[in-house]
Amino acid sequence: MARLFLDREPLTQYKDRAFKGTIDEYLDALRRSTTLYVGNVSFYTTETQMHALFSRCGAVRRIVVGLDRDRRTPCGFAFVEYETRASAEACVRYLNGTTLDDREIRVDFDWGFVDGREFGRGKSGGQVRDEYRTYYDAGRGGYGKLLRDELEEMRARDGRARGDGDDAAAVGAKRARE
Repeated sequence: MARLFLDREPLTQYKDRAFKGTIDEYLDALRRSTTLYVGNVSFYTTETQMHALFSRCGAVRRIVVGLDRDRRTPCGFAFVEYETRASAEACVRYLNGTTLDDREIRVDFDWGFVDGREFGRGKSGGQVRDEYRTYYDAGRGGYGKLLRDELEEMRARDGRARGDGDDAAAVGAKRARE
């Protein structure tokens, strides 16, 4: 039954696997929440820039910038908590898909921020999606972690201190052959 509800009234396109509870408890938390998850944020976007944008929809209680667990640097997401549910709903309605710092951001309801959720869950400390990225994205730190590691390994094998952009193409061609 909960699945039918999600199809009729999508509160979120994302299900947080770390939520401790049933799907019904999760949906109830989303319905009451004044917290939003903001994704696809540039690693270089500041909290001040976020506040300037999100305060257009209502009074912002706080913004928590997502951090790389190991390096403690921004890793591309944030939580925005509003004073009222109406402000949070306006934000999802009007700012989801808008451009912030040259990136199209995703704004979605979240069940609520708790300490520890500000850290990336990827193996390398950042977001999982950034580990598997196979293209260059300057706003999110360049190539994905796995591809960067592979490039560094190729450079070390070839005895080069530094490679050019052709290295990424070589790795892509190698993966295509495999």
